[in-house]
Amino acid sequence: MDNEYNYYNPDKKYRYSGDNGGQPEQGPVKKKHKGAAVVAGVAGLAILFGCVSSAVFLSSNIVGSRILGLDSSADTSSVSSDKINSGTSLSKSTSVVTSDVSSVVEQVMPSIVSITSMSVEEVQSFFGNTWQKQSEGAGTGIIIGENDSELLIVTNNHVVENSDALTVTFNDETSVAANIKGNDATYDVAVIAVPTESLSSDTLSSLTVATMGDSTKLKVGEPAIAIGNALGYGQSVTTGVISALDRSVATTDSRTGETKEDGVNLIQTDAAINEGNSGGALVNVNGEVIGINSAKLIGDSVEGIGYAIPISDVSDLIQGLMNQETKEKVDEDDQGMIGITGISVSDAFSQQIDLPAGVYVTEVTSGGGADKAGMTKGCIITALNGNSVDSMDALQGQLEYYAKGETVTLTLQIPQTNGEYKEQTVDVTLG
Repeated sequence: MDNEYNYYNPDKKYRYSGDNGGQPEQGPVKKKHKGAAVVAGVAGLAILFGCVSSAVFLSSNIVGSRILGLDSSADTSSVSSDKINSGTSLSKSTSVVTSDVSSVVEQVMPSIVSITSMSVEEVQSFFGNTWQKQSEGAGTGIIIGENDSELLIVTNNHVVENSDALTVTFNDETSVAANIKGNDATYDVAVIAVPTESLSSDTLSSLTVATMGDSTKLKVGEPAIAIGNALGYGQSVTTGVISALDRSVATTDSRTGETKEDGVNLIQTDAAINEGNSGGALVNVNGEVIGINSAKLIGDSVEGIGYAIPISDVSDLIQGLMNQETKEKVDEDDQGMIGITGISVSDAFSQQIDLPAGVYVTEVTSGGGADKAGMTKGCIITALNGNSVDSMDALQGQLEYYAKGETVTLTLQIPQTNGEYKEQTVDVTLG
């Protein structure tokens, strides 16, 4: 048989070729393929070594993960979950931290209400014509308590002041009328009341009283959740952190152009607070109210900043307002008058001229209630029946709830000979 293959004999330097009948051929051997063979051998060893080392590395990972409990995965898509005391879940990855506040919102929402205020004001045209304009405002409230006949709700004073009618809408979309219980213009806080007899048993069973937190223990950077009737569209939720504490903010009255310093140091947060959020709740991750949101404190040039009144700073004030007698506005013709002429002394102005903030009495009407009570020119009215008064508008707003012949208690600052003022209260029968 013809030999069709070439063979290499390492003992002899012969070449066997199928073309020579299988006989050896004399002559030196030409090493044509020796270099290629060496390269191929080295490559094969490298591949073998790579396979072995990969297998060892993979095996060690599996053993570490499954037997030793180690996890060396750095994939940012893998998520672990930690539980906070309140039950709120924080989803964590190697690159971001997101917060699920749905359980907190579910807990707090039954204690949040929407407030609609209706007011009528007289408007004068350029040509001197006047007409009455009806306007509607939106705000938010927090259910803070209940007495024998009323459900009590705290909100901002600017939400309810100068309103002719208030309507409260609860979480189940039930809407009822409300009246002012007490209000404080200096701290921008008010308490309104809803008669429980106007609510069905189903509505009452669906409501909860909010839990008050301790705003004195807040830390910058901790989570904050704002809940309120944003833009009047209904309850919504925004989240952020406590950006700063003890902020002092100056506000400008859009009607008078008067600028004044807010009466309390504020919580600053980056949780969005828009028109309609005023009076709503700023809560922590435990669902506790730590502040009362106020949209009026945000300037047009400010973005990403909201403010809230620390709940611990006004808790005693709120308690006092809750215990006042519920007010109902009397007809304009029946409203009583103190019998004085006065001008507003704002906080900012009072600091400049060293006067207490309130209403400076420029004239006392002879024979009027103030005159009979012994009031004199130069005294400053700072409160009516315990509700602070910081302007003539605030004083007139308070008087809308009292009829002629009723007696009110005024808190006055009386000037002394040394330039200081002494506080005094007088009872005035309205004329």
